[in-house]
Amino acid sequence: MFYSLGRGVLVPLSHALYRPTIEGRENVPRSGGVILASNHLSFIDSFAIPLVSPRRVRFLAKEEYWTGEGLKGLLQKGFFTAVGMVPVNRHSPTAAQESLDTGLEVLRAGDAFGIYPEGTRSRDGRLYRGRTGVAWLALNAQVPVVPVGLIGTQNIQPVGASFPKLAKVTVRFGPPIGVERYQGIPAGRARRQLTDDVMAAIAALTGQEQVDAYNEVPVGAADE
Repeated sequence: MFYSLGRGVLVPLSHALYRPTIEGRENVPRSGGVILASNHLSFIDSFAIPLVSPRRVRFLAKEEYWTGEGLKGLLQKGFFTAVGMVPVNRHSPTAAQESLDTGLEVLRAGDAFGIYPEGTRSRDGRLYRGRTGVAWLALNAQVPVVPVGLIGTQNIQPVGASFPKLAKVTVRFGPPIGVERYQGIPAGRARRQLTDDVMAAIAALTGQEQVDAYNEVPVGAADE
C-alpha cells in the first residue's frame, strides 16, 4: 500500500519539479532479477533512480528509517517504503556480507536491486574503482547488470546542504551486461573483470574521469 500510494504521488511530483532527462529506459528488463549499478554523487541518488526507472528498484537503507515513532515515524517509513528501500542493520559486525545477502534475496525473488559499486559518494565528481560486490551478486544470482549514469544529482543536494534544490538532472540506463561471458574464468578474476566492465560502461554514460583507486570516506565525514 505504501509503495503504490507513495509512488503515485512522488513520481508525478518529482517529474513536474525537476523535469529529468531520462535515456535508455528500454534497456531495463521488465521482469526477472537485474542489478542497476550506478555512479554515486548525492544522497538523493537512491530516490532519483527508483522514481525514473520503468520498474521497482530496491536499494538498501539503514533500518532506523523504519523504527521512528508518531506521525513523523509513520511518514518516514511510508516514504522509504514508497521508493523501494530495504532496511539493513549497518551496525552489525558482518554488515557488508549481510547487505550482499539481502541483495541476493532481492535478486532471487526476481526483483531489481540498486547498488553503487564505488561504495560511497564521489566528492570530487570523478568515478572511482568499483568494488566487486556488484559482480559477486550478478554471478551468484546469474542476473544481468544494467549500468546507470547519473548527471547533476550532486546539485540537488550538495554535501552539507539541508534541503534539496532545483537542478537539471539526467539519468541514463545503458545496455545490460550479461554474466555469460565470464563463465569458465576463475572466480576472483571474473568478479574483477565484470566490475571493471561495469565501471567502464558507467563512465561512458556519464563522461566522468575514471580513477584507478578506491573511494574512501574522509576521516570524520558522515555518509549515507
